[in-house]
Parts: sequence; structure tokens; C-alpha cells
Amino acid sequence: MSATLTTDAAALSSAGGTPTTVATPTLRALLRRSSFWIFAFAGIVIVAIVGVFLSGGSNAAGRALAGDNAAPAGSMALVEVLRQQGVTVTLADSLVEVRDAVGADSTVLLYDENGYLDAGQLTELAEGAARTVVVAPDFLALQALAPSVGFGGVSDTASLTADCSVSAANRAENLLPGGATLSIPEGGHPLLTGCFASDAETFSLVQVESATGGLVSLVPDARVFNNENVTGYGNAALALGLLGESDSLVWYLPTLADLPRTGPPSLAELTPGWVSPVAVLLVLAAVAAAFWRGRRFGPLVAENLPVTVKASETMEGRARLYARSNARLRALDALRVGAVQRLARAVGLGRLAQLDEVIGTVARITGSAPAEVRRVLVDAIPHSDAQLMALSDALQALEQAACRAVKAGVVPAAEAAASASREFSPPPAERMEP
Repeated sequence: MSATLTTDAAALSSAGGTPTTVATPTLRALLRRSSFWIFAFAGIVIVAIVGVFLSGGSNAAGRALAGDNAAPAGSMALVEVLRQQGVTVTLADSLVEVRDAVGADSTVLLYDENGYLDAGQLTELAEGAARTVVVAPDFLALQALAPSVGFGGVSDTASLTADCSVSAANRAENLLPGGATLSIPEGGHPLLTGCFASDAETFSLVQVESATGGLVSLVPDARVFNNENVTGYGNAALALGLLGESDSLVWYLPTLADLPRTGPPSLAELTPGWVSPVAVLLVLAAVAAAFWRGRRFGPLVAENLPVTVKASETMEGRARLYARSNARLRALDALRVGAVQRLARAVGLGRLAQLDEVIGTVARITGSAPAEVRRVLVDAIPHSDAQLMALSDALQALEQAACRAVKAGVVPAAEAAASASREFSPPPAERMEP
């Protein structure tokens, strides 16, 4: 190919022409041109790799207390031990799954880390199961399940011993210290039992007997159930004792599927109750009135009628409209348009002539100043009816003066313009008189 280019260049040189140089871009030039896209692509790849590593690191921990999560924050170890002991563990992610899996003698573990459930759902959950273990309850859960129980802060004791009548707590004997606690009313409560006391009113386990006979166990410290801490102290014994009392366990971690589906209120919800019946009654009345009046007047008849409107009536109507709206300038502009067209024809310029050309020709043949002619035809603005009438008279006087000059033969320039107009443009279409 290079030999061909050299031969072509030599041929051009011998013919006396200018040789054409074809330069093939080098690799360095291509890299220089594409440097932006190369760096952009490299940046995207780096961001993607960092994102994958970050997401992988976050997913490594998994969902806290998830029954299928083997990470330290999960609870897969506890779930597998319960299954080895013959407990049927069902992992549920929504309240619908809990309803399908729970039985008359089932235990439900609830860990609502993000507070997805409302008070009604919490009450339904506690009433549907024989035993409910609520891990790290929030304020709404306490209000719905145990209104007399409050938050007790973080335990500051070095050891937590059971010291209560709950068999699962007595088998555990002690518990991991330093976790959150719950408080019960001073002097106790007949339906509340506190275990692992930090002081006289704060406990790490509170059991509530519901009016329906169910038992709700409130465990404020979630570390008791995770893989990292379940084997320490008596955590495993407490967890197995609370969750293994029945042959069926529903391990429930609420998700977004439990959020109530709400939307903007409808129009019927925003209006009073009497609006809808009244609206229906008005619609029926309108239909009845239309039927009644339609039958009285009969069907519509389409008929084409010839209508002739005189020019004088149109002129008078438009004049009344202008007068009613005080549109003096608009009325004067209508008069000026007609006057300019008539002046152009009178001096022989034709209807295609420019406005400046008409002004100059009229000023030349009438002997008036071009500024005065422009004022009358364009610039003057009427501010009263008297000024409007004066400008209308000035337009009429200017037309009369131009006609007199044409009749007197003072139009040498106008005649030349008229002949040029007839030579280079078609004659203007005149209206045929009947």
C-alpha cells in the first residue's frame, strides 16, 4: 500500500500537481485521542470492584439473628441444635407465613430489628401463638404486648443470675452481662416475672402472662441468640429453654412485606357521607331534565341558510367593538393599512412595495416632509378620541394630496417605479365589480 501511495505522489509531482500525503495514525496518537475513554473505563472498573468488595463485606455478616446465617451475627447454630433435638423450625419472613405455620402449641421468635410491625400485627402475633419470644423489643412492642414494662438501660453488674421462677432461666443460671435491660413497676406485678436482675427494678428477661393464656418472653439483649455469644455463660441454655418447649418453632424476622400498603385517601374518604347520595340525585335530575326538554323541542334539524352581511354592517360592528374596548390604536392601524395600500396604488408602486418606499414617494410628490408622512402613517399614537379623529383626517388629507399630485402630473419618479414594477412583477389582481 505504501508503494502505491509513493507512486501516486510521484505521478502528481511529475504532472505539476500538489502531492497528497496520507498519514496513518500511530499507536501513540490513537492512545492520546482515546485517553479520556480509557481512563473513564478504568475508573468504572475500579468503582465496580470496590463496590463488589464492599457489598461482599456487608453481606458476609448477613441478617442479624437469621436462622440460615452462619456468620457471627446470625443464629444458624441455635436453629440447627433445636432441629437436632426434634423441634421443627420454620423460617418466616412475613406475617402471612407465620399464620400458615403457627399452631395451637407453637412457639414464635420475633426479632423486628427495623420496626416493621404495627401494634395490631404485634397483638395478633402474640394471640396466635402459645409462647412468643420477643428479642430486643422496641417501644411500640412494649406498648402493645406489655404496657407496664419499660426500658432499664444497660446492665452494669459483673454477673447476672436467674433468681426467678422461670425454669429456662434457672437452668441457664447466669447470663452474658453488659446488655440491655427492661424495667418493671416497683413492687412487682402479678402478670410479670423478672429474671437476671441488675437491680431491684431492671431485668434481662421479663415474662408476661397474657389474658388469653399465652406467655410472652421479652429478651432485650439480642446477643443471647447469635452465633458469636450463644455458647458463652448460660446463653445457650436460656435460648434452648425458651425456644424448645414445644415441637414447633416459627423463627420470624419481619421484612418490608409486612408494611401496610397505604396510599393517598380517595375522594370518597375526604368528603362527608351525604355528598355521594346528593351527587347521584343531581345526576339523575340532570338526566331527567335533559330527557324532558329534549322531547319538548324535538330533534335538531341541520339546514344550510345563505347569509349575506353587508360591508357597512361589518364596518359598523368592528367600530363599535373598538369603541367599547377603547382600542384607538387598533382602529387607527386598520385605517393606516388601507391608506398605505391605496397610496401605493395611487403613486404606481403596486401592492408589493415596501413601506419606506411608499413614504418616500408620497413625501416627494406631495412636497411634505418624510418625517411628517411617517408620523401620520406609522408613528403617531392616539391617546384620545379627538386625536384619533385628527389622525384619521390627516390620513384622508394625505391621500387627497397624493391623488391631486398624480392628476397634476408631478410623478416622474413614481412613473419610473410603476414601470419597473410592471416589468418585474405580475400585475396586481383587481377585484371585479359585479
